[in-house]
Amino acid sequence: MSTVAPPADWRRLDPRTVLVTALVVAGVVAGAAVPLTLGLTRWFSFPAAVLQVLAGAVLVIGFAAGADRVRWHRTRYRIGREHVDLHTGLLLVKRRSLARGRVRTVDLTANPLLRLLGLVTVRIGTGEQGSESTLELDPVTRAEGERLRRLLLDRAAAGPAGGVHHEGELAVLDPRWIRYAPVSFVAPMLGGAAAGAVMQVSDWVGAQGEVIEWVGDRFRDTPLLWMIVALVLAALVAGVVGALGLWIEMWWNYRLEREPGGTLRVRRGLFTSRSISVEEARLRGVDLVEPLGVRLLGAARLDAITTGLAKDHEARNADHNTLLPVVPRPRADTVASDVLREAATPTGASLTPHPRAARGRRLRWSLATVLGPVLALALLGTLLTPVLLWIALGCAVVAVPVAVVLALDAYRGLGHALSGRYLVTRSGTVRRSTAALERAGVIGWTVKQSVFQRRAGLLSVTATTAAGGGAYTAYDTDVSEGLAFAAEAVPGLLEPFLVRAGGPGHPRP
Repeated sequence: MSTVAPPADWRRLDPRTVLVTALVVAGVVAGAAVPLTLGLTRWFSFPAAVLQVLAGAVLVIGFAAGADRVRWHRTRYRIGREHVDLHTGLLLVKRRSLARGRVRTVDLTANPLLRLLGLVTVRIGTGEQGSESTLELDPVTRAEGERLRRLLLDRAAAGPAGGVHHEGELAVLDPRWIRYAPVSFVAPMLGGAAAGAVMQVSDWVGAQGEVIEWVGDRFRDTPLLWMIVALVLAALVAGVVGALGLWIEMWWNYRLEREPGGTLRVRRGLFTSRSISVEEARLRGVDLVEPLGVRLLGAARLDAITTGLAKDHEARNADHNTLLPVVPRPRADTVASDVLREAATPTGASLTPHPRAARGRRLRWSLATVLGPVLALALLGTLLTPVLLWIALGCAVVAVPVAVVLALDAYRGLGHALSGRYLVTRSGTVRRSTAALERAGVIGWTVKQSVFQRRAGLLSVTATTAAGGGAYTAYDTDVSEGLAFAAEAVPGLLEPFLVRAGGPGHPRP
């Protein structure tokens, strides 16, 4: 039976998708073949077990390849003048369409197998919430992916007019940046995950008792405290190794470029290559992020504050808004000024400090967070066992100074300012954020003042926007300073809700 060819403007995915599916399924089957064969030897001879596993493997691989062949045959796409269309499905036919004018992202991703075959997965998105705002073409050739990206994002007429910074390369990988990977929060998380994986796998194979006994034999003559310290250090070493490997996989071959027509493009990845594009017309600012570990080393990460980035679960996990990995702070400021086309970066502006009452609030919050569990342990120790009293004392001795230091650091990090076309807010200690938001991108203000803030003469003002996280807050500002900051940042937006008391410099809500 002959099939009718699709119209000339419709295109198909690359037919090698069937080969990709067959190879992936073959890898999964190969991983399961050994334990399955050993299990079958309980009832059959070894050659018979091998033959049965091979027959099953052929059936599974053949079925998967056949299903993907049907998917390929039933999938077609086209780029029209007004819409991007994708038709797919056999029993349940899906016909989806995105308006070309609403397309904000065209991202290319290729795992090692796709890279070997010269293929990529293309994700076309509008940046709206939900999977229906994204079309995925998996796979097409790399040349076709690049053609689609240029075709859908090349809006030269909509690009920024002029600017003091050049097109082309804005940042490229410096291998020395890898030194910041071990001090990120990823390292202890990976260390804990590695320890948990060892225990879980040993439990699956019924050898968890032997693993615990082996560890006990290694530390038979070691005091309990030192054994715990040694195990924690071993987990941290494993976490550091994992963090280094993860950083290399994510950021190797990194390059940030400005392309003609006003598009910022981030390319990165060692085994899995990623290409992420951000239209400058949708850029509303940048966020300089300084997690505690890297901040102690004078480093920071740069994120984009932009409308229209994909917001589904897969996109969030891919760090779609990160323009620059953790680098020395001066380098991050330089790249921020290049990205924003500013002579001086707003993230380096001198900020207005917040009143001392804000310091007191942070001290009280931190101490309450620490002393609550300590008091609970002390109460349980009084009722149950003195051991808990000693634990409570140890926690208090360690945690209270840490809480005080973090509270003071959080207070020192507070600040806000206006810098040219941008308003700047800074807050946080474990994760300090310095956000430079374009004033034209503010669509509203939220002013909050609790009972305790009112008594201290403080309030928090939040700039709401359609970009980035949607809200950027100057916490615990002086009442007059905070309202004046909001009123000056976007003239006319807040004035109808203010009453001038004591002169033009003292607005009140």
